[in-house]
Amino acid sequence: MPRLKQVRKSEVKDTRVLETYTKHFGNKEPVDQPGTKGGTPGNWWTVYALDPELFGMFLDRHKWQWSKDRKLSPVLRELGITRAGWARGSQFVFSQHCKVLRREGCPEEKIKAIPGWASSDLYSPIERAVLAYADDLTLGGGRTSDQCFEALHKELDDVQIFELTFMILTYDMSATLCKALRLEYDDVDERIKEVEKGNYDLDRM
Repeated sequence: MPRLKQVRKSEVKDTRVLETYTKHFGNKEPVDQPGTKGGTPGNWWTVYALDPELFGMFLDRHKWQWSKDRKLSPVLRELGITRAGWARGSQFVFSQHCKVLRREGCPEEKIKAIPGWASSDLYSPIERAVLAYADDLTLGGGRTSDQCFEALHKELDDVQIFELTFMILTYDMSATLCKALRLEYDDVDERIKEVEKGNYDLDRM
């Protein structure tokens, strides 16, 4: 279960929140009957509804991201986001954006190769640069080399790189938020635990 309270549809007063609930859940009460029309549990929405202003900011970010005014290729966008989800260990972000990649026409073999992209020869030079940049932003905390930027600049202009940077980092945040609050497919128990059997006896090493 999510670590924070979920907001019931009957408690919603904000118009945009209510419209979004109806869009994703229909007439159901999502706390009692979880499950969106897209197949996810849906508690991302019911927890975000704790703060309608933040909820609205998220909707505005989506509107900006999906706008036809964006300069960045949808496939490059989704390669960066999907890799960020994998790098951050978010099942939810990774899984959902594999589906978006598929919708955008990305070949299945490229989607399947994202976890091990660095040893794959399936990607074009710009796709490799985007995947490397996603790793630099997430795993490297923003430390990215001049060589990576040069590779990006061979095919992308400044606006496209700025869009890419913002999109990857917003999903880095979303992935982290999902894991911390145990939302959607990231509602999982901690995997790293002590194995209690046996002793660590230095005299026997």
